[in-house]
Amino acid sequence: MNTPLEASILETSQIAFAKLALGLLGEPWCFNQTEIEPLTPDGSLRRFCRLIREDGVQVIAIYPATNDANDLREAQAGWQIGRHLFACGAPVPEPLAFDETSGLLVYEDLGDIRLHDFVLRHGINSVEVAALYQQTVTKLARMQVRGSEDFNPTWCWDTPNYDRHVMLERESGYFLQAFCHDLLQLEVDEQALIQDFAQLADHAAQATASFFLHRDFQSRNIMVQQGIARFIDYQAGRLGPLAYDLASLLIDPYAALPPDMQDALLEQYLDVLTAITSYNREQFYQEYVLLAVQRNLQILGAFAFLSKQRGKPFFAQYLSPALHSLHRLLAKFPATEYLCLKSVTEQCLRTISSQ
Repeated sequence: MNTPLEASILETSQIAFAKLALGLLGEPWCFNQTEIEPLTPDGSLRRFCRLIREDGVQVIAIYPATNDANDLREAQAGWQIGRHLFACGAPVPEPLAFDETSGLLVYEDLGDIRLHDFVLRHGINSVEVAALYQQTVTKLARMQVRGSEDFNPTWCWDTPNYDRHVMLERESGYFLQAFCHDLLQLEVDEQALIQDFAQLADHAAQATASFFLHRDFQSRNIMVQQGIARFIDYQAGRLGPLAYDLASLLIDPYAALPPDMQDALLEQYLDVLTAITSYNREQFYQEYVLLAVQRNLQILGAFAFLSKQRGKPFFAQYLSPALHSLHRLLAKFPATEYLCLKSVTEQCLRTISSQ
């Protein structure tokens, strides 16, 4: 809980933040006739608030965590990629204003209901949830193809492409350090495990990587507004393989989609994809499993870091489901492949179930 002084500083900061946003928006926005509603993000250190005009019009303002160059580049990526996707017809919020000096962004407000909230409210087996997921995979395929057209890699603040380096450093390496070492404090055969990671990345990196990649496409980054799915948090977007974002959605531990639902959505996605671009289905199936494992390793690393290092217990409850998902995915490979990673995953399962 904030002390009175900290709360006062925070309030002052929010007011300054809101005034800057209103200045960017101009007429008919006026500070004295606008309500400021602070919002709490999931894992981000950025600051968010909702601005509500007297006539009910609402926008979302996002301020960088700091004013260092990296955070400002992230904000600029959000603005440039957002404008590109919106112009392509992707279901993203309309970018309304951007201040290059501070990195302040203002977007159309899509409300408070996320796809994850919708799943919790209606149940994973409901007709309403099935329809929303079908809508989502259809829109995803179109965004990936259309969003890659005229995409400028210089917009990206992190890396311009999803590649082998990202897989090893930000995903399998993240899993090893944040999950295995920092969280579970396991002793593993690191050399053998790194060899498995390298083999996995070698195979996964063979997928065509010329499509738009959201990089965090999961149910808490999909808003539901009057039955329509809209996508947020794309500022880490770059060029990459098709199957990664689909895997992110289908193995998402927040929603825990049943395997038969995952399979049906994968087939629907491919029907939409192959209607708008040429892609070999058998090739896609092979790429999907490899990239789903990569994504699963990233999820475990990120959730371990957020729960332990950032002190966000919300994420800890999803570590076991994500670990079971990794175990199921690895079972799809021949018995002789990724032996160390399979063994470490089973070791992790035993450790986490005993805690």
